[in-house]
Amino acid sequence: MSEFLKRVMKRMPKQAPASYTFESWDFGGKPTKEGFGILPVSGLDVDAFMKCVLDLDHYVGNLDFVEECRTIEDARFDANQSRCYQRLKLPVIGGIHQEFLMTDAGEMEGYRVAYWEMLEDETMALNPKQAIRNQYNDGAWIVMDGAIGYALSTAPVRKDVGFLAWKAMTKGGDAGAKTVVKSTIESMVKWSKK
Repeated sequence: MSEFLKRVMKRMPKQAPASYTFESWDFGGKPTKEGFGILPVSGLDVDAFMKCVLDLDHYVGNLDFVEECRTIEDARFDANQSRCYQRLKLPVIGGIHQEFLMTDAGEMEGYRVAYWEMLEDETMALNPKQAIRNQYNDGAWIVMDGAIGYALSTAPVRKDVGFLAWKAMTKGGDAGAKTVVKSTIESMVKWSKK
C-alpha cells in the first residue's frame, strides 16, 4: 500500500455520506494539496464499477480529457498490477502525460480499492515537448456500499511549464480540486452503467 493511500484510508468514513464531501490537506511541502472526495451513489454495482476503473485500455472515449491510455507489458510487476501510459488534454492547460502503476488491491478494511503510483523514471523519460510531465501523481479509487471515493495528489514538473501554467496547475488546481474530483467520480459512474 502506498504512503498516500495510507493517509487517505485514515480519512475514510465508516458509512456512506448523505451528500458529496471533499477534504484536502498539505503534506510534505508539496506544491499542491492532497485531496479526497466521496460521493454517495445509489444502485452501485461495485464489480462493474471496478471493472471500468481497471480497464485502462478503454479510458479513451469513456472518461473526460483522456486522449491516450494504454497498458504496457512489464514483467517486473505482479498479476494484479498494470503499467500504463496516459496522456490527458486539460482545458486551458493542454497536454499532460505520465506512466503509472495501477494496483488492484482487492478488499482493504472493508472497502474495494484500486490505486496508482506514478512511475518516476518512466515519466521523466517522456518527451516534455509532446506534453507536460507530472512531477508526482498518486491516486486511488475507494468503494464502499453506497459510495465512491476518489483521491488524488498531483503536480507538473516545474521546468515543463511557464509561470502562469504552473500557478494554474498548482494553486488553481487546489482551488478547483473539489469540483474536478466530483466530476471524475461521476464520469466513471456513468461509464460503469453503460
